[in-house]
Amino acid sequence: MEPEPLVENGKINGQKTELNIRQLEISDHAKGFVELLSQLSTCPSLSQSEFEARFADLAALGDDHHIAVVEDPTLGRIVATGSIFIEKKFLRGCSSVAHIEDVVVDKATRGAHLGQRIINYLVDHAKAAGCYKVILDCTPELRVFYEKCGFEEKNVQMALYF
Repeated sequence: MEPEPLVENGKINGQKTELNIRQLEISDHAKGFVELLSQLSTCPSLSQSEFEARFADLAALGDDHHIAVVEDPTLGRIVATGSIFIEKKFLRGCSSVAHIEDVVVDKATRGAHLGQRIINYLVDHAKAAGCYKVILDCTPELRVFYEKCGFEEKNVQMALYF
């Protein structure tokens, strides 16, 4: 069992650390990426071949689907992630809208502002892609977090699950 990092006052294991945000890589399957997602929602484990097949599907979308991760190099584990999907529209002169999804920070590293860094990174990606807005869905208890990231509540989310 790997030791859980101690997070206090934005520091991990007593050190202010610059954990870099990067794009998801094939090797991240072995670094706990899927297990991290299971802290957000139902996410059964995937075999290496299942992960590679989905990775290839998403990679084929290019910059229109971008998954960002933060790896803690001392643990060799993915400790935060979020994804952004660029939707091409006819509205507003064929502009684009960005959708942020699947933002999660490992429960052991929460408090180090990784969630806010992931959101800022994804918003910057949307701006660079020329999107006119970024939208996301969240639970009521996360409203304050997203407001701190500059989002405001707008309209009502509806869902139909199968």
